[in-house]
Amino acid sequence: MPIVRKLTRSGPLGEDDRAAILSLAQDSVMLDAGVAIVADGGPVDRCCALLSGFASRSKVTGEGKRQILSLHVCGDLLDLHGLMRGVADHDIRTLTPCRVAFLPRSAILDLIDRHAAIAHALWLDTLADASVFREWILNVGRRGARTRIAHLLCESALRVAAADPDARSGLPLTQAQLADATGLTPVHVNRVLQALVQERLIDRDDGTITIVDFDRLAILGEFDPAYLGSLAHG
Repeated sequence: MPIVRKLTRSGPLGEDDRAAILSLAQDSVMLDAGVAIVADGGPVDRCCALLSGFASRSKVTGEGKRQILSLHVCGDLLDLHGLMRGVADHDIRTLTPCRVAFLPRSAILDLIDRHAAIAHALWLDTLADASVFREWILNVGRRGARTRIAHLLCESALRVAAADPDARSGLPLTQAQLADATGLTPVHVNRVLQALVQERLIDRDDGTITIVDFDRLAILGEFDPAYLGSLAHG
């Protein structure tokens, strides 16, 4: 189970802990791309576990411009941030078709009360999210366009590989999604991607980006995976 595998990377879980998590995530549903799982300002009465596909957190300006705040891959719990408050302060939306399991908020809070190891793992998971947020702020605020995109692609590739080593290689990210994640225009993103293809750092095929030379792309992106911690290790 992707959720158990990810939380185990944050800290050891006993058999009782694993069984308790699995008992909550038995049913899953498929969602199309572009589906809003949580709306900014809306109630959080359940937690969404991502079992396949890509999703994102985002905020929208008064002019309707979207900023993607983070990308999420298989095994991520998408709305832990609103779990304690019961109200979301951002949108959560599928970027690709996704399989998800919905875990009742009350049941997760009960798990936290009864299983110290699960509480510890969830705490570490939110701290890992915070570390990623800090890196994204630096990326959007201070890095150039080529470096921003290279950094995001390296991070996403490592997280996908850690979440599912058997997953098909490639990142199904559109120009518009990359633009919203990096604070650039789709036209600018397209120019950068074309240049990265010409430099044989990436390939693009049928809407999928595949990294050809990770080491060189990491140098361009000033990418050091240390901030990812357990997120980068399968």
